[in-house]
Amino acid sequence: MTIRSARPDDADFIARTILSSMRGHRPRGWFDVALGWPEAQCMDFIARVAVARAVSMWHVSQFWIAEVDGKPGAALCAVPAAGTGPAAWRAIEEIGTATGLAVSELEAIRQRGAYARACWVQGGEGDWMIEHVATDPAYRGRGLVHALITHALDQGRAAGFGRATISFLIGNAPAERAYAKAGFVLAEEKRDPAFEAIIGAPGFRMFARKI
Repeated sequence: MTIRSARPDDADFIARTILSSMRGHRPRGWFDVALGWPEAQCMDFIARVAVARAVSMWHVSQFWIAEVDGKPGAALCAVPAAGTGPAAWRAIEEIGTATGLAVSELEAIRQRGAYARACWVQGGEGDWMIEHVATDPAYRGRGLVHALITHALDQGRAAGFGRATISFLIGNAPAERAYAKAGFVLAEEKRDPAFEAIIGAPGFRMFARKI
C-alpha cells in the first residue's frame, strides 16, 4: 500500500469517494438530494467539480489516495476548515454554468441542499478538517483508512494546525470505530428531525483530536 496525492485522472474515483462518504450508511447523501439526478449524472457532475478551476474541498488537489498494487483503494480530503462552504459553492456554480444549468436550476440545487444546514457540524476556522473518507468495498479491512488518516494528521501538523476534526452521520458505526481508533473523540453533535426525514439519520457527529 502506498499513499499519494490525487491527480486529475483520479476524478472518477474521487467522485465515487465523495458520493460514498456523503451517503455513509444511508442510500442517499447531500449530492443525491441537492442535485436530484440519477446516480450516473451525479457522478459525472462531481467528477467535473473535482477538476474545476475553483478549488474546493471536493477538488482532486485536496485528496490523498491509498493505492494497493497500483490501484486506488481508498481516499480522503484534508484541508483547512476555514472557507470551505463558499469555496464549495463556487465550484458548483462553475460546473453548473459550464454544463448549461440556468440560474434558476442552480438556485434549486442550493435550496434542495439547504436541508443539511440545521445539523451539519464541522471544524472551526483554525482547525484541520478531514472529510470524504471512503474505501472501495474490494479493499476494506486492509487498514487503508487508518493509514490515510495518519498521513493527513501528519500533513496538518506540518502545516501548523493544532486540532483536527472529522464529521460523519450519526449511526455510521464503522466510521465511528475507525475515527476512534485514530484517536478522535466526540466534540459536537447536531440533530434535526427534518434532516432525518430526508436521509434517515438523526444528524451529524464531529470528532476531534489534537495533532
